[in-house]
Amino acid sequence: MRSTITGRGQTVIPAAIRRQFNLTPADRLEWLVENNNLRVVPVKKNPIDAFRGNGTGGAVERLLADRRKDRQSE
Repeated sequence: MRSTITGRGQTVIPAAIRRQFNLTPADRLEWLVENNNLRVVPVKKNPIDAFRGNGTGGAVERLLADRRKDRQSE
């Protein structure tokens, strides 16, 4: 898919991409340059809600265990 950049630096996100990623006007895009390549990453208005339910569970317990381990090694 292609889009054109206007003289003001604006472009349109194709409808198929907006639907696939459930993008809304409240969402933002993050532009990343990696090894001379450009990546555009959607960032939901509330990134915490965007990731809710996608993890393996137990993240809080792992984080607390890591913090305890760090404190013991100080």
